[in-house]
Amino acid sequence: MAENAYEGMFIFDSHRYGRDPQGVSEQLAEIVKKAGGEMLVSRLWEERRLAYPIRGLRKGTYWLTYFRLDADRLADVRRQCRLDDNILRVLFLKIDPRIVDTLVEHAKSGHIGKATEHGEERGPKAAGNKDATAATEDKKADAVEAASEG
Repeated sequence: MAENAYEGMFIFDSHRYGRDPQGVSEQLAEIVKKAGGEMLVSRLWEERRLAYPIRGLRKGTYWLTYFRLDADRLADVRRQCRLDDNILRVLFLKIDPRIVDTLVEHAKSGHIGKATEHGEERGPKAAGNKDATAATEDKKADAVEAASEG
C-alpha cells in the first residue's frame, strides 16, 4: 500500500500529561514507529478547557503531529490510541503530498496555537479588537473631558 502523510491532533489527559509530559508525548512516537511509520514533527499545541467533559475531565492538552505511514496501518495506530489511557480523543487527516513540507516547517517554527499567558488572542483579529477598545476608551475620555469643561 502507498505511504501517506497524516496530521494527527490528540487530546491528552492534562493531569497525566502534567505529571510526565515527556513520557506521554513519546508514547505517540512509539505508536507510530511500531506501526512502521515515521514521525515528522510532534509538538504541544496548547492546554485548554474542553467544550464538554470527556471521562469526567474538563481540561485537555492538545498535541499536534505530522507523520508518514502506510495507509493500511492507520487503523492499527487509531486502535492503539483508543487503548491508551493518556489519550482522550484523536483525529487523523490525510495531507496532500504537495503541502506536507510546508505544514511540517510551519509546525516546527512554533507559530501554531500560540497564545499569551493570559489566554488573549494574537494576530490581526485580536489587534483589531484592541484598537477598537482603545478607540472606545479615547471617546469616553473625550466625553468626560467635554462634560467637565462645559
